Amino acid sequence: MSTKIAILPGDGIGPEIINEAVKVLECLQQDYALDVELDTAAIGGAAYDESGSPLPETTLNLCKSADAILLGAVGGPQYESLERELRPEKGLLGLRSELELFSNLRPAILYPQLANASSLKPEIVSGLDIMIVRELTGGIYFGQPRGIRTLDNGEQEGYNTLVYAEHEIERIAHSAFNVAMKRGKKVCSVDKANVLEVSELWREVMIRVSKEYPEVELSHMYVDNASMQLVKWPKQFDVMVTKNMFGDILSDTAAMLTGSIGMLPSASLDKNGKGMYEPIHGSAPDIAGTKKANPLATILSVSMMLRYSLNQAELADRIEKAVSDVLDQGMRTEDIADGGSYVSTQEMGDAVVKALKA
Repeated sequence: MSTKIAILPGDGIGPEIINEAVKVLECLQQDYALDVELDTAAIGGAAYDESGSPLPETTLNLCKSADAILLGAVGGPQYESLERELRPEKGLLGLRSELELFSNLRPAILYPQLANASSLKPEIVSGLDIMIVRELTGGIYFGQPRGIRTLDNGEQEGYNTLVYAEHEIERIAHSAFNVAMKRGKKVCSVDKANVLEVSELWREVMIRVSKEYPEVELSHMYVDNASMQLVKWPKQFDVMVTKNMFGDILSDTAAMLTGSIGMLPSASLDKNGKGMYEPIHGSAPDIAGTKKANPLATILSVSMMLRYSLNQAELADRIEKAVSDVLDQGMRTEDIADGGSYVSTQEMGDAVVKALKA
């Protein structure tokens, strides 16, 4: 029986980068007997334009029945005036919530070919390999109550609720420790326990769960210090685990250490390992249609999908080697070109497929 993959191109550069990733999947189908069925659906702004909803029932049902999901990106300035519940980002947040994709894995790996593309000195970032594990379905992005209200004096006040239950912290802790067991066996838990009660509980639960993983070294760091340390001495970290909002910010910081946010994939997993895979860079509407988008993060998201959800580690290795080979050949999209010549989105995708076939 074929493995079912839901393909969600989304908005902005999403369709362009997804197209190149689909080429890679089709190559694996034809040349490596990967037995997958690809089904495409709309999400985000594209879905709103079609149906008036950023997450149509048909898309949600497809994703629920799929074995894995490959997403491009959502969002765009033309949707910012919509009611909050109709904005593209609500489609993405809704999908994460409905599928209980609570564990977000965001690697920050510096390819040696791109050492000069990093904004930091090569000796600071050379050999960088960090995994940020971000809790994805709780915290301030989902907490209730939330909204904007008018006070008695007529002034408006915005409010959001940061809340985590023990079971939410426990499951992301297990996810982080399990990832660490396959890597350097070090976990740094990032919190703000000096001022937030939620972080006090977070730290208590992390310590308790760590006792089940005696081989893993657990440390703790306040989020403000963690952001500084990522820039000062990033190679001290192996696995970082943190709550939703902190992970959102820190993973983008870590991404830029690698030279370009266009190089980094991500995985969002449920308790059974089913996942949604996407680049972390967003819809980049300013370059949509210009053929400048870097498809490598999306192609590497396919690699993560093969590794974490489809149990095809050998094919995942092949994709990662193909990407490395293409970089060795000197091919660069504009974001990683370091001022030199660069290739288009399609040319980069074609080069990876050619390397896979070699």
